[in-house]
Amino acid sequence: MTHVHSVEALSFDADAMDLIVDGIHHRFRLADISQRLLHATPAQREIYDISPSGYGIHWPLLDEDLSIDGLLGIHRRSPKAGRSRSA
Repeated sequence: MTHVHSVEALSFDADAMDLIVDGIHHRFRLADISQRLLHATPAQREIYDISPSGYGIHWPLLDEDLSIDGLLGIHRRSPKAGRSRSA
């Protein structure tokens, strides 16, 4: 399994999520990233799973998923992207 990111910490305050990924602290306004998280109770926010590869975060009680790449604005190309076939 490819390890994409190391998610080291995740916490919330009233209207923001703090995330430490790959040793770097990031803060996201919930209104900008997820209406479900914004309107969730603290107890609902605290139950989450981080994918083993570090690719994403899932909140099962909210049926919400966020990709780490998406949060960080990283756009990865498919390994097949950009390949051309010769005639």
